[in-house]
Order: sequence, then C-alpha cells, then structure tokens
Amino acid sequence: MEEKSSSISHKISKLVSDFFNPLISLTIFFIYMSIREYSLTDSVLYFLPILVMVIAPVVIWLVWNVKTGRYTNMDVSNRVQRKTLYIFIAICLIAYLIFNYIRNGYLDLVMLFIFILLLALQISNFFIKSSMHTAFNVFVAALFFSLDPAIGILWLGIAALVGITRIILKRHTVKEVFMGAGIAFLISFVYLYCNIQFQH
Repeated sequence: MEEKSSSISHKISKLVSDFFNPLISLTIFFIYMSIREYSLTDSVLYFLPILVMVIAPVVIWLVWNVKTGRYTNMDVSNRVQRKTLYIFIAICLIAYLIFNYIRNGYLDLVMLFIFILLLALQISNFFIKSSMHTAFNVFVAALFFSLDPAIGILWLGIAALVGITRIILKRHTVKEVFMGAGIAFLISFVYLYCNIQFQH
C-alpha cells in the first residue's frame, strides 16, 4: 500500500514538475501579460519575437541534445550538462534584448531580469545545483504579482509545490531547492523595486 501511494505521489509530482517547467511557466506569463496589457496586434508583435528568438530555440536545443544523448533528460538535472544549457539560453536572451532595444528603443525589463536570474543560477551552479524549476517559478510569481497581486501569491504557492515535487522526484535536494528559491526571491525583490520605480 505504501509503495502504491509512493508511486501515485511520484506520478503527480512528475505531472506538476513537467507542466510547470520554466519555459511553460514563462510562456503562460507572457501570454497573460500580452492579453492584459496590449491589443491583439501589439500582443502578437510583443510575444512573437520572444517565441521565435528565445522559447522555440531553447525547446529545439533541449530536444536535440536529449535525442543525441548530450543531455540525460529534458530537465537537464546534471550539473555539468547544465553549463551548455545556461550558455545557450544566455545567447538567446542577449540576442532578444539587443533586437528589442534596436527595434523599440527600450530595454525589456522582464527579459533583462530573466537574464540576471539565469546568470545568478549559472554562478551558483559552480557551487550548488540550484533548482531552476523552483527559481523560475518564484520569479514568475513576482512577474504576476507586478500585474495582479492575487495571481502572484497563487503562483508563489505553485512555486512551493514545484519545489516539493523536485525533492520527491529526487532531481534536487532540499538545500538545492531552497538555494534556487533564495536566489529567485532576491532577484524578484530587485525586479519589483525597479518595476515600481519605472512606473513612477
């Protein structure tokens, strides 16, 4: 009976962990923000470059590296394998930030802070394999909070749930989950502060 309940908790954890992976969580936020903040045409013009320059290339990179055996899984839980993933995502983000600045004449604050979060996780990766799933979901909670505090608090609960699933699935230790959450909380606080300053 205990083994069966353990198997059920493992299946539920995998479902939650897979669905709320950083790419899907960020995509949900970008779609929500596009619909809320922009007209249909403007939201397509805002979201399409992010999709084409960041989300799609990262998905293709992950699938290709898993298929060729360079990455063990789509989570890229291996600390050594993560280094190339961080570098690739960073290149995509820098390319988008430059493109957006040239095209629209402003620095995309959300994408800039995603880059800063990625950089912080890359630095921490030299010492401890911080949970990317937890970190990005905590940051997504901050992004939602800046638009709608109620959704932000709800997403923080999702981030906590995701952190628990990472431990159940043995992808991360408790320390690694707390490290990811801690880094994200710090960067989220700076993001929310900057966001308030830019609005005034």
